[in-house]
Amino acid sequence: MTTLLDRHPLGDLTLPNRVVMAPMTRVRAAAGGLATPSMAIYYAQRATAGLIVSEGVQPSLIGQSNPGTPGLHTDQQVASWRPVTAAVHANGGRIFAQLMHGGRVSHPDTTGTRPVGPSAVPAVGDVFTPTGPQPAPTPRALATAEVPEHARSYAEAARRAIDAGFDGVELHGANGYLISQFLSSNANLRADRYGGSVANRIRFAVEATSATVEAVGAARTGVRLSPGATFWGVAETEVPALYAALLGELARLDVAYVHLEATTDEEVLVGLRRAWPGTLIMNPTVPMGPKQVGRAEADHWLGLGADLISFGRAFIANPDLVERLRTGLPLAPVDDTTYYQGGDAGYLTYPTYHHTAA
Repeated sequence: MTTLLDRHPLGDLTLPNRVVMAPMTRVRAAAGGLATPSMAIYYAQRATAGLIVSEGVQPSLIGQSNPGTPGLHTDQQVASWRPVTAAVHANGGRIFAQLMHGGRVSHPDTTGTRPVGPSAVPAVGDVFTPTGPQPAPTPRALATAEVPEHARSYAEAARRAIDAGFDGVELHGANGYLISQFLSSNANLRADRYGGSVANRIRFAVEATSATVEAVGAARTGVRLSPGATFWGVAETEVPALYAALLGELARLDVAYVHLEATTDEEVLVGLRRAWPGTLIMNPTVPMGPKQVGRAEADHWLGLGADLISFGRAFIANPDLVERLRTGLPLAPVDDTTYYQGGDAGYLTYPTYHHTAA
């Protein structure tokens, strides 16, 4: 029986265990979207994970969703990431950069320009800006001729990620951001080759992935998806057919993995597992959901055919999560008030487990 502590091949890597650190926005980047020394410590503290997936990294300035997030679209940003990836590797870890284009989930106060999206339909809710939450603005609908440029932005950032020392990249196709917006049936009202039918709605995701595979290789490319999710007001019709079609195209591209979130019925997710021939990373809960994932949820999904299990909040509060899972030690709770506050408190200050004398 497969366990969390078993090794697993992933592209050109061999993971020492099946525990993945999920991508989590922490808004600790410096001005200009630069990675910082504190970020190097944060990721290195968690390098016993089989694989780390970084926080969302914008592939272009217009792709930035939140203030305080890092980028991979300038030479200075690439240079700032090198100490981070070096620190992870020095501690024996492996790290992929998650490439996240926010699309309509952004604001001119953050980027200096109007957000773009598949259609001129605003996200639902307030977006983060440098001066606090503000209503999501109406994005500018991309012209057909512009869409390939944004698909290629993932590939260009992927090249920079490899130059920065990352072992690979994960395209963020989930949670209501740009790829997810194209998959959507209410954020995407297009009548051209990128909208309407299932084949058209998956086209942007496929083009972005194909360009990335061409740029850095399939073994260095993963994709994260949230089937049926409703983040930022997106809705999707024909969910099983939509994702089966997308997985078929990703299988043709032979990407290193697909990373699913538990955002739809388990029956649908199990069907997608059967449809996907490659490595599957499963995140067993809805992001920001009510429950912190532990060993029981991980074992459940390994039993259903997942190859790797990603943990979010558990990794924030437990830098030694792999050891705690291995030995059955209790997991420390996370302080959610420190998620986005900046600084090192609630970032570098969670300790490893302290054993006391009997």
